[in-house]
Amino acid sequence: MEDSLKQKTVRGVGWSFIDNIASSGITFLVGLVLARLLTPEEYGVMAIIAIFIAISNSIIDSGFSNALIRKIKVERVDYNTVFYFNLLVSIILYIFLFFSAPVISAFFKEPELIEITRVIGWILIINALAIIPRTQLVRNIDFKTQTKVSLISSVSSGGIGIVMAIAGMGIWSLVGQQLSRQFLNTLFLWVYTKWKPMFEFSLQSFKELFGFGSKLLLSGLLDTFFRNIYYIVIGRFYTSAQLGQYTRAEQFNSIFSSNLTSVVQRVSYPVLSSIQNEPERLRDAYRRVIKITMLITFACMLGLVAIAKPLLVILIGEKWVQAVYFLQIICFSGMLYPLHAINLNILQVKGRSDLFFKLEVIKKIIAIVPIVVGIFFGIEWMLVGNVFTSFFAYFLNSYYSAGLILYPAIEQIKDIFPTFIISIIVAGVMWSLSFIPMSYYLLLPIQIIIGLSLALLIYGRLHLSEYLEVKQLVLTLLKQK
Repeated sequence: MEDSLKQKTVRGVGWSFIDNIASSGITFLVGLVLARLLTPEEYGVMAIIAIFIAISNSIIDSGFSNALIRKIKVERVDYNTVFYFNLLVSIILYIFLFFSAPVISAFFKEPELIEITRVIGWILIINALAIIPRTQLVRNIDFKTQTKVSLISSVSSGGIGIVMAIAGMGIWSLVGQQLSRQFLNTLFLWVYTKWKPMFEFSLQSFKELFGFGSKLLLSGLLDTFFRNIYYIVIGRFYTSAQLGQYTRAEQFNSIFSSNLTSVVQRVSYPVLSSIQNEPERLRDAYRRVIKITMLITFACMLGLVAIAKPLLVILIGEKWVQAVYFLQIICFSGMLYPLHAINLNILQVKGRSDLFFKLEVIKKIIAIVPIVVGIFFGIEWMLVGNVFTSFFAYFLNSYYSAGLILYPAIEQIKDIFPTFIISIIVAGVMWSLSFIPMSYYLLLPIQIIIGLSLALLIYGRLHLSEYLEVKQLVLTLLKQK
């Protein structure tokens, strides 16, 4: 049983990682091309409407997908009940968004938003159709199929977006890319899962799943709103160009922070849920997840701080140079994001969605402070304030999760401190190279090669357990290929 779970986890991590490369990675590469063809202003306008799409999608899901994943035995009626609920809510929200478009446009002083909002709003309904097939694959830890779907949809939609941009369609190339990606993703999820809804709805099933999911819904809404509130503040009080610069910085950060978090959450949640009634085994697995995740996270995020300027200038050009400074600050809060998510994950595994919601409320009240600072003192100070609130949020999350699995924050810090120090040293060496006058095209590869070589040398000498596990994981995945 244990070996089988381990094999599933290894395969899940591998395919989930590839899935994120296929979806976010390819989208990122496409974004590099589009960033050279489009303006910061156009990206800024799209960032505004993305806020409303993200919040609406949280409402549509309503925590039901997590409730289904956690449930030990899922019946056919459970899937059908959730499907029709998701679909109904998505239609209602699209209608609301359609008629609210003029208000959104007036608030942000962007006339283009009316038509764009009404067109891209179709993503809500399309995504609702994909929730059940996607949930079934996650429950089965079948990320191989999700990878195939992501690869097809990301490559195809990327091509559509680039062709539209070359044709001079401006911001509509971003709309076309996002719509086509979601449509293809949904289409192929249905093709591969072969799931078909039945005409049935159970009020009992709805109440049971919503009892758990509703608290996650409120938490998710708060989290989504506050993750996007910087877009609202910057879009309202600053220019579209500045919002576009921030958007690009956040996207570079997401490649490492958000995607790594997504991989860990998608795999660890169903795996940890399957051993939720085995305390010792759950604690050991949880500890290993944290140590391995943070080794990779610290290395990636602090390394990104060191190479931010040559990387952005080479990839997307000098017109995006303001995004460099935004990115460097964001990375310090972003490096803790996977740790937040892992600690919160255990609350869901243990069925404490009530505590999950309570924590989100407390953290979001505190998060208001840097937002107010940003309105009066500038974007940079808002981002610096977010770094401090991120550290506070971690200690709050870990304090409550510790009581459930007897793994307190001080032990977590002891476990991840060695990898943090190593990453700081390596990043410091990489950053110091930037003071040597040379072309960015020469500087960037030198920074990466020296940083990677130094990290491998140090970890190889110290023989840290998490490094050995990562090494073994990589070798195992390579053998499976």
